[in-house]
Amino acid sequence: MVFIIAITGCLYAFQDEIQDLTQSYRFVEPQSKAYLLPVELSGIAKKELPDKQLHAIKYNEPNRAAEAIFYHYEPTYYYIAYINPYDGSVLHIKNMESGFFSWVLDGHFYLWLPEEIGQTTVSVFTLIFLFMVISGIILWYPKNKNALQQRTRFIWKRSTQWKRKNFDLHALFGFYTSFIAIIFIVTGLVWGFSWWAFGYYTLMGGEKSLVYEDPYSSKTGILHLQNPLDIIYLKVKSETPNAKSIEIHPPETDSTSIAVNTNTKTGTYWKIDYRYFDQYTLKEQEVNHIYNRYEHATIADKIMRMNYDIHTGAIFGFAGKIFMFLVSLMIASLPITGTLLWWNRNKKN
Repeated sequence: MVFIIAITGCLYAFQDEIQDLTQSYRFVEPQSKAYLLPVELSGIAKKELPDKQLHAIKYNEPNRAAEAIFYHYEPTYYYIAYINPYDGSVLHIKNMESGFFSWVLDGHFYLWLPEEIGQTTVSVFTLIFLFMVISGIILWYPKNKNALQQRTRFIWKRSTQWKRKNFDLHALFGFYTSFIAIIFIVTGLVWGFSWWAFGYYTLMGGEKSLVYEDPYSSKTGILHLQNPLDIIYLKVKSETPNAKSIEIHPPETDSTSIAVNTNTKTGTYWKIDYRYFDQYTLKEQEVNHIYNRYEHATIADKIMRMNYDIHTGAIFGFAGKIFMFLVSLMIASLPITGTLLWWNRNKKN
């Protein structure tokens, strides 16, 4: 199970970069004219998927397509319509629940089992793996300086027996990956158990809610404004000229808000500015959870918002992703070398 989780993590690590190389519809030719407004892109997208609920319109950098995101939970579906933001031409409709990387992610989260069974199974075994890593560190700890040198370096000519080489590889990779593996486990369990996420956040001094929730929009004092999404988009765009992406969410009900996410850094998510506006008055609203304005985030809030970027290594850029990829490969090797150690020991007995 550790092997599956680690290998699927490796395969998923560079999914953005690989898809950029293989999916040309993600890009457009930059033009000097302004983007089409949300109401125009929404109308175009809804004609393509008339029976689906529009979740958001996302504007990206000038050379990238805009994304009309259709998402719903129970019944679950997830589609993205890639649209040229300059002329409104539909470039591609993608089902995000199909394809290679969707399959990989399903294995990483659920072991390709039904969600309610798979998530619990992965979370429980990840917690068990945490104790295995800690106990492995204790067992690995050398008794003297000479043993320390032997366990931190792999010498291929040390022995001609493959069993000895297997033991050295297991001990060496175990040493170099254990502490990073704990980071993987701690950040991964944040999605696995709500009690773990709450305890982790509280331990860091966090005091807000971890549950995303739109603020309430009051129907009193309705201004009857036309195209409120366009007004909010233009307001946020003018206030955040350095934004790499702006994602605007239409209200899902007549009592929820218009949500806008702006990100000033490509490739990471923790610095996203989450803003909310009353859908009737367009007044900006405050929330009491961690998905709020970045300037209002505490240290504990920021660490929780970094969780995905830490887990993937993206927090340190492309080099961080490569590092985490290599560590994941070494972690994937541990169940193999460990199983061989166990097999040889039982065979000897």
